[in-house]
Amino acid sequence: MTLHAPSPLPSKEHIQQLPLFQNLAPEQIQLVSNLAQCHAVQEELFAAPLFGFDSESKPTFRKGEVATGPHVIQLATTEKAYIFQISPAILDFLTPIFESPTQLKVGFGLKNDAHLFRRKGIHFNQVLDLSKAFHAFGITTPVGVKNAMALLFQVNFPKSKSVSTSNWSKFPLSPAQIQYAAADAYAPVLIYQELLRLGITLPAAQHRTK
Repeated sequence: MTLHAPSPLPSKEHIQQLPLFQNLAPEQIQLVSNLAQCHAVQEELFAAPLFGFDSESKPTFRKGEVATGPHVIQLATTEKAYIFQISPAILDFLTPIFESPTQLKVGFGLKNDAHLFRRKGIHFNQVLDLSKAFHAFGITTPVGVKNAMALLFQVNFPKSKSVSTSNWSKFPLSPAQIQYAAADAYAPVLIYQELLRLGITLPAAQHRTK
C-alpha cells in the first residue's frame, strides 16, 4: 500500500507540543531479577505470539572499553511489560524466545542489539526492525521510536538522555529506569499493530543465521 499524501517527519518543536505518551501503569510492569520470577511468568511469556523488544546496556565512556551488555532486556505485549535484569541464568531462560520461529519480536534500531546478543551465543529469529517500515509515508531514512509515535499517534514519546545513559547494570533499577525500559518495549507493539491496521507492507522479519 502507498499512501497518496506522504507525511514528512514531524519537527522536534511540533513533537514538543503534542500530548505525552501514556505508558503502561506501574502494576502492568514486572521487574524480573531472578530465575524464580522467570519461572512464575514462563507460561505467559512462551505463549505470547508478539513482543515489543529492546535492551539496555551500561554505557561505555572510555576509548577501547568493551561493552558487556545487555544488562536489561525488555519484552512487552499490549497489556504488560517484563523488565529482565540479566544474569547468565536469565539469559539462558530467554534464549528460546529470541530464537523462536513462531514468536515475533519487534523493535527499533536492533542492529546493535543483534551484535551484543550474538556475542552471548544468541541468534535472533523472527525479529523485525520497524525503523525501515515507513517507506509508504514517503520516508526512506530509518525512523526512530519517537518520530514513529508522533507520526502514527500524535503523541510526544519522551526519551531522557540522562536515563538512557544511566547505569543499567545496577540493582535495583530506579523507577525512572523501569518506566523508560517498559516504554521502549511497549511502544513498538503499538506501532506494529497500527502499521498493520493501516495496511502498510512491512519488511520481512529476520530469520536465524549462524
